[in-house]
Amino acid sequence: MLELKLAMYIDFPSHMNPGILVTCADDIELYSIREFECIRFDKPGFTALAHPSSLTVGTTHGVFVLDSFSHLKHRDLEYRCCHRFLHKPSIEKMHQFNAVCRPGNFREQDFSRGDTAYLQLDSEYVYTDSLFYMDHKSARKLLAFYEKIGTLNCEIDAYGDFLQALGPGATEEYTRNTSNVTKEESELVDMRQKLFHLLKGTPLNVVVLNNSKFYHIGTTEEYLFHFTSNSSLKSELRLQSIAFSILPDIPQWSGKTSCIIQSILNSRCSVAPGSVIEYSRLGPDVSIGENCIVSNSNIITKTVLPAYSFVCSLSLKVNGHLKYSTMAFGVQDNLKSNVKTLLDINLLQFFGVCFLSCLDIWNLKVTEELFWGSKTGLSLWTARIFPVCSSLSESVTASLNMLNAVKNNSPFSLSSFKLLSIEEMLAYKDVEDMIAYREQIFLDISLNKKQSYYSEIS
Repeated sequence: MLELKLAMYIDFPSHMNPGILVTCADDIELYSIREFECIRFDKPGFTALAHPSSLTVGTTHGVFVLDSFSHLKHRDLEYRCCHRFLHKPSIEKMHQFNAVCRPGNFREQDFSRGDTAYLQLDSEYVYTDSLFYMDHKSARKLLAFYEKIGTLNCEIDAYGDFLQALGPGATEEYTRNTSNVTKEESELVDMRQKLFHLLKGTPLNVVVLNNSKFYHIGTTEEYLFHFTSNSSLKSELRLQSIAFSILPDIPQWSGKTSCIIQSILNSRCSVAPGSVIEYSRLGPDVSIGENCIVSNSNIITKTVLPAYSFVCSLSLKVNGHLKYSTMAFGVQDNLKSNVKTLLDINLLQFFGVCFLSCLDIWNLKVTEELFWGSKTGLSLWTARIFPVCSSLSESVTASLNMLNAVKNNSPFSLSSFKLLSIEEMLAYKDVEDMIAYREQIFLDISLNKKQSYYSEIS
C-alpha cells in the first residue's frame, strides 16, 4: 500500500508548499484531470481532496459543506472553499447543513465507478473526503500545542478532530459528540475543545475531483472483494492475482480467484478461490477455505482452515523479549461491537458463535481481567483470548486450535497460556522483526526463482 500511495502521489510535491500530507492506509484514490492541469497544495491552512459520492457513502466518511458554485458545468478539477466539515453525518444532517448537491450539472462521463458506484445520475450526492494537506504554519501550530500539553492521554482523530474545527461555519458542537469514537476517554471532550479553539478560523480549501474514484479496502470483506474478484479497482490498476510467490496451480471459480502476495506455498497445499494469502508460508498438508485472509503466518502443521477465517500473526516485544501471537476470527465478526458489563458479553459473537459459549470451550472464566483497558466497552477487540508463544509457528497452531475448537464445538483449554487482546498485540508489535520475516521470504523466493532460471537454461 505504501508503494502504491507513493506512486499515485508522485506529482504532488512539485506543486506543494512546505507542509504535511495526511492519508489513510485503507483507501485508494484514482482520478482523471485534463492534460495540463495539476493538483496544487499551495493555499494557506488545510487543503483536502473531495470526491462525489452517494449520501449512503457519506454516512461513513467525512462530508464537505462547500461554498456556492457559480459555474454552469462542473469540471474535472475545481478549487473550492469549504464552509464546514461534517464527520460521518447522518443523511438528515447532510440536508440540514446544505451539504447535499442536486443532479443536473454533470455529464454522464463525470461519474466514475469506485465506491461511488452506488451514485446514480439522477441522485442527490455529496462530496466526501480522502487525503488532506496542512501548510507549514498549521503544522507548527499543532506541534507547539502538543509540546505545551505534554503527554496526550486520549486518542485524537486527524480527520474528525482537525477538519471539523476548520472553515467559517465550524461550531464547537461536535466536540461533545462521541458516537464515532472507538475508545472514549475522560479527557477527550476537553482536548477536542482546545483543538477547536486552536484551529478555529483556519481555512479549509477543497480540491474537487469530479472524475475520480474512491476505493475503501479497510474491512476484511472489502479487502477480499477488491483483490479476489473482477473488481474495477483490480482491472484499473492491473493488480495481479499472483505477486512474487512460489505456489502450486490455484483454481479459479465463479469469477473469483485467490490472491497470493509474496508467499511460499508447498505444492501439496490448497487454497480455495476468494482467499488472500500474504507474506506467509504454507506447508504440505494445509487447506485454506474460501474467503479467508492469512497474513504474516507460518502454517506448517496439518491444518484445515474454515471458510471466512481471518488469521494474522504478529511479532511482539514483551518485557524486552521477542514473542509471537496470532489473531484469528471470522472475516464477518464485528470487532468493534461492545457491551457495557460482563453480564452482557453473551451478546458478542466470535465466528458466529455466542462469545460466552466460546469462553466455556476455551476454559476461560468471565472476569474483568479477561478484557484489557476500559471496563465499560467490552469487545472482541479488547478480549484477552489470543495465546502468546515463543515461536511464530507455535502461535499460529495455538490460535488455529482455538478457532477450530469453536467451529467443531470441542474443548481446547487456553488457561495455561499468557493471553493478549488484539489491542494489546498492536501495542506490543515488533515491526522490525516482522519486516525481517518478510525480507527472509523475499530472499527465499528470489533464490528459488534464480535456481529455476538457471535450471531452465542449462
